[in-house]
Amino acid sequence: MAAYLVLDDGRIFEGESWACKGETFGEAVFSTGMTGYQETLTDPSYHRQVVIMTAPHIGNTGMNTQDEESRKIWVSGFVVRNPSPRVSNWRSERSLEDDLISNGVVGIQGIDTRALTLHLRERGAMRVGIFSGSELSREEMVVKVRSAPEMAGAFLAEEVTVDKVEIIPAVGERKFKVAAIDLGIKSATPRNMAARGIEVHLMPATITFEDVKAGGFDGLFLSNGPGDPATMNSIVTLVRSALDASLPIFGICFGHQILGRALGFDTYKLRFGHRGINQPVLNVESNKVEITAQNHGFAVEAPLDGIFSTVYGPGMVTHICLNDSVVEGLRLLDKPAFSVQYHPEAAAGPHDANYLFDQFFEMLGKHASR
Repeated sequence: MAAYLVLDDGRIFEGESWACKGETFGEAVFSTGMTGYQETLTDPSYHRQVVIMTAPHIGNTGMNTQDEESRKIWVSGFVVRNPSPRVSNWRSERSLEDDLISNGVVGIQGIDTRALTLHLRERGAMRVGIFSGSELSREEMVVKVRSAPEMAGAFLAEEVTVDKVEIIPAVGERKFKVAAIDLGIKSATPRNMAARGIEVHLMPATITFEDVKAGGFDGLFLSNGPGDPATMNSIVTLVRSALDASLPIFGICFGHQILGRALGFDTYKLRFGHRGINQPVLNVESNKVEITAQNHGFAVEAPLDGIFSTVYGPGMVTHICLNDSVVEGLRLLDKPAFSVQYHPEAAAGPHDANYLFDQFFEMLGKHASR
C-alpha cells in the first residue's frame, strides 16, 4: 500500500505503508545512530516526534525486553528506508514491526531517508505527517500537517511522567537517597545510580520542593524528557528552591535545560537538533573529547568562555558540542549543581561520559559529610 510522508513546507515523499496504517503527526527529527533503534523508540523524550533513521537497514536485531528504556514505544511515527525482513539475533524476542503494530505506531518504508535528512538539515525540523490508506489529496494532506501542534511551546512532561512515586532500590548497601523528577526518564538512568548505592525515588512531574524536603533526600536529579523547557516554570521554581537550600543537583538533557533556566539563562530551539549516538563533545575542564549519545531539540544560551555570574554564585560551561558550539554542560562553582545536555547513561551509545554518575555520587558524599 502506498504511503506518503508530508512535510509542512509542502514537500512530499512517497513510500510504502509499514507497521500500522493510518495517519500520524509530529515533529520530523532524524537520528544518526546505526544501532540502538529499540532504545530510541522507547525513550520518552521522543514523545510526539516522527523519527527518521538515517541508517538504511533497520530491524535486523529485533526487539527484546531487556533493552527497553520505558514501558512503551513513544514515537508518533517511524521512518526507515529498508526494514529487515528477517530477525537474526540471539537476544531477540519479537520483530520490530510486531512491536510497532502492538504500540499503534504508523510507519513508512522505502523512501530516501538520506535525501529527507538533507532536506531537514537545510530547512530545519518541522511538522510532518504520515498518511497511508488515505483518500486525501496532496494539498489536503499538507493543510492537515500544518494544523498539527508545534514542538515550540509544548508542555509534555505530565504526559510521560509516573503517576505515583516509584522506588528503585540501591544495589547492595544504600549510601544515599535521591529524588529523581520524572520528566520522561530512561530506565538506564536510575539503574546507573542504583549500581552506585543510590536509592532512587522516581517522582511525578507535579512534585513541589515541599515534597522534596519532606522526603529527606540527599540530592535531586532532573531527568530527560520531551517538550519545550520554557514551559517548565513550576519545576524551575522547585530547582531554585533546591539551589537556595544547597541540595546537590544533577540534570541530564531536559534537566540540563531546566537548570539553565533556573540559573537565569534562556533556552532556544535548535535548527534541527542533535540526535544519535556519535556526537562529539569537548570536556572543557579536562580538554578531552567525549563521543556522546544525544537527543534534544532545544539548548541553553550561556557564555562559552570563562566564568559567568548568577544569583547562586559563579559558574561555568563545562562541555561544548564540537559540531556547532552548543552548550553541553553547566556547573556552579560554589554550590553543588551540575548538568549535561547529552546522555551519560547512553542506552544506546558510547560510555565515555558514564563517569558523571560517579561525579554525582561524590557530590552527594561531600554534601552529606558537612
